[in-house]
Amino acid sequence: MCDEEELVRRVANGDRAAFEQLYRRTSPWLAVRLRRRCSDDQIVAEVLQETYLAVWRAAGSFAGAAVDGTAVGWLWTIAARRLVDAFRRRAREAAVPLAAEPVAPAAEDEALSDVVGDRVGVALDRLAPELRQVLQAMVVDGLTVRETAALLGVPEGTVKTRARRARLAMREAL
Repeated sequence: MCDEEELVRRVANGDRAAFEQLYRRTSPWLAVRLRRRCSDDQIVAEVLQETYLAVWRAAGSFAGAAVDGTAVGWLWTIAARRLVDAFRRRAREAAVPLAAEPVAPAAEDEALSDVVGDRVGVALDRLAPELRQVLQAMVVDGLTVRETAALLGVPEGTVKTRARRARLAMREAL
């Protein structure tokens, strides 16, 4: 049985069976991870489709190019960028600024509200969005500083600064 890196290399050579195996092996995990970021099943389905289309087209560029050097890290980076693109498209289509658009709470926000106490939830809600995004990526998703930087499209130093500011704000609030 091949690992994901080998499957991506085979996909780069046009191997459809390897692509199907890669999809079967990684799509459930990727869908769950996307649903942590977005509660809209239609957007998640679109992003999954766009991600695997990008994988088929760009598998030749892999060669350990992922944030953590793994194929699943590479897949997540592609999917995360596609998700951001989907949010931007939706905002443009609605012709309403993203901040003003009423959105259903993300699935992870709903789960967190059941898990964390009222004080922690209030403290999280009071954080600036960019600080909350860093906490979400690093604590909830378990991403590294490098992965968080790639996901949010900011330098690693900015991620570290935001993480520190978020921790200080949470400490002060609690």
